[in-house]
Amino acid sequence: MNVAIIGVGLIGGSMALALKEKGIAKKIIGVDNSAANLSKALDLSIIDEAMPLEDAIQKSEIIFVCIPVDATIDSVKKVLSLITDKQIVIDTGSTKFALCNEIKNHLMRKQFVATHPMWGTEYSGPGAAVKNAFAGRACVICNKEESSIEVLEVVENMYNAIGMHIIYMDALNHDVHAAYVSHISHITSFALANTVLEKEKEEDAIFEMAGGGFESTVRLAKSNSAMWAPIFMQNKENVLDVLNEHISQLRKFKASLEKENMEYLIELMENANRIK
Repeated sequence: MNVAIIGVGLIGGSMALALKEKGIAKKIIGVDNSAANLSKALDLSIIDEAMPLEDAIQKSEIIFVCIPVDATIDSVKKVLSLITDKQIVIDTGSTKFALCNEIKNHLMRKQFVATHPMWGTEYSGPGAAVKNAFAGRACVICNKEESSIEVLEVVENMYNAIGMHIIYMDALNHDVHAAYVSHISHITSFALANTVLEKEKEEDAIFEMAGGGFESTVRLAKSNSAMWAPIFMQNKENVLDVLNEHISQLRKFKASLEKENMEYLIELMENANRIK
């Protein structure tokens, strides 16, 4: 089958590689606002051809929308208005409630599946695409009852074929959980990087002394702001709730140090040790 990938960056490019490697897609058609991204994706054989949106939709059985979440809603609505009932539309965004709520009454809603492959890196663009990126990873499918049974089965089989296991969740709960397991991690990493850059003026010293703990914690600070700022804003209420709890936990550590309360400090750390 022909598959159109709207947004040939990290996720879209990696999805294209997976679908080609497993023989699911005979041809990958790339759509992107960036001519440079399309050119790079062609050079890397991530896509087979680049086309304008309307042409790509006309020639594809499955259309993936892999763009920042602030652009996803309008894009999905436009794509749904251009397809027939023989085509399938899938998104891969990190927030789901706003999207699902916006399109719930669309005439072609049954042809759409809201998905969130739980994988990513701090890099962006087609050059960051990774082979076998999704093998062994979870994929959340939201509001599955709003998709047709036949369409859902095609998407489930496709994700299983590229090595993913599927979790079902309603869109609202997805966004709450994503705030805890993904969004707060990125905010914490951005904040830590800014803290170090603000306080540590001798940058060479950072790189000389930084160990694996710092490297792994601050890694996400290199993530693309054009992708993550819209995620934080679209999931604002949940992110703020998690952020308030995180700040509360930081204050506990601060208080234990200020009061030289070793017992409480150990208690906080041992409680954290319980996480699986």
